[in-house]
Amino acid sequence: MEQDYKKILVPVDGSKEAEMAFKKAVKVAQMNGGHLDVLTVLDTKQFIGLHGGMLNGDVIYQLSEDAQKYLNELKDSAIKDGLKEEDINIHVRFGEPKTVISQEFVKEYENDLIMIGSTGMNAVTRLLVGSVSEYVTGNARTDVIIVRTNTDNEELAK
Repeated sequence: MEQDYKKILVPVDGSKEAEMAFKKAVKVAQMNGGHLDVLTVLDTKQFIGLHGGMLNGDVIYQLSEDAQKYLNELKDSAIKDGLKEEDINIHVRFGEPKTVISQEFVKEYENDLIMIGSTGMNAVTRLLVGSVSEYVTGNARTDVIIVRTNTDNEELAK
């Protein structure tokens, strides 16, 4: 059975794994004549300071601005690589990345595929906080592809 994906979500966090997934998602969108949603989720837990207090609004605003700038750079590179401007949208969301990606966003935007990078965390971190990609794979409302190779299907150097 052949699957023709038209609405692809690729969550990014600045990691090498996420950027590999982004580049592959651009290619899949091009091959399928599909639309690409590029999403970064600012984890609201990170807004709690070391002493339990909330970070101030200026810091949160700067995090949001930095995320928007990063997404615009990715969008520009996708367009440079041949994706039409109308076929890519960027999104910044606040919340728990695991649930925003696997449930909320795909429901709102009706994505039929999530392409996500494999985790870059070590085993201890994965055990303590859990991998976003593992959670998404097990709980997503749609198909998920875990990207482990670059666009030439070469494994990422560790």
